[in-house]
Amino acid sequence: MPTPRHTQISLDDTRYYHCTSRCVRRAYLCGIDPNTGDDLEHRRTWVEERILELSEVFALRICAYAVLSNHYHVVLYVDREEAEGLSPREVVERWHALFQGTDLSRRFGEDQPLDEDEQEVLEKEIETWRGRLMDISWYMRVLNESIARRANAEDECTGRFWEGRFKCQALLDEAALVACMAYVDLNPVRAKVAKRPEESKHTSIRKRFAHARKVGTEVMDDPQHQAPGLMPLVGNPREDMPFGLPFRLSDYLDLVEWTGRQVREEVAGRIPETAVTMLGRLGLEQHKWLTLAQHFEVRFRIWVGALDVVRRVCRRLGYRRTPGAQVCRELMPGPA
Repeated sequence: MPTPRHTQISLDDTRYYHCTSRCVRRAYLCGIDPNTGDDLEHRRTWVEERILELSEVFALRICAYAVLSNHYHVVLYVDREEAEGLSPREVVERWHALFQGTDLSRRFGEDQPLDEDEQEVLEKEIETWRGRLMDISWYMRVLNESIARRANAEDECTGRFWEGRFKCQALLDEAALVACMAYVDLNPVRAKVAKRPEESKHTSIRKRFAHARKVGTEVMDDPQHQAPGLMPLVGNPREDMPFGLPFRLSDYLDLVEWTGRQVREEVAGRIPETAVTMLGRLGLEQHKWLTLAQHFEVRFRIWVGALDVVRRVCRRLGYRRTPGAQVCRELMPGPA
């Protein structure tokens, strides 16, 4: 029986989540369909653009993404503060960008007067929508439905396009977050459809590499000069930490580039000093890092992080056992 979604997403424990959705048909979502020979490569652009577009409507930030032939990955950060800080009008405007809303919300948007009872009903609707704007399930629903409609229209057919549920993993600490992002960014390299991370089409790593080259190495670590649409990398944890991912962009690019070479060539090579420093700070050993970067999704279940953190979360949420305890003990840093 599937695990209820409310026991998989807990914003009190982490704001970072890795989501995967797969196509249910034999026909490919994107790329060259081996059964028919049809070129569906353009659908990758549909998915990539929609992932980024919806992040501007929802209070969700994109940490990493990769669009493959029959599935996609996205690592999300739930920006609760942004959602809670939206005015009622901003909530209505964002919701209307996704759905028609109600008669009351449309009248409100047109500045038509509402009586006291109508205003009370609208306020309840707005608070419901505010919660949905920071709800990963609603984000994935809107994303998948929009792509399914376009694909069905193009294929001139009807019916289910995606598997019934998307897969979701909660990333409980920095090591889990970095490992998952690298796993997502290196998907095309592992699938041998790209030789290097920066050559991986329709991925966040390609977008970050391209923008970094455009602005130059002098300012690439400045959050103000990083790839638009993606959550910035703002440097190692410190006091007065700005909003963003807790590591430097240059360190992350070096680490992913080196990891991609090992995955692609399956040989050991000299690891860059920046990558050594980053792995050391995270408490990750080199061989364990390579295992995480290649097998993250299959090795872990719902909760990913140091074993003591995973156990604490599971106890609080009422789990009788700790899912994936053994692999967390083996691969993740921290006390057992």
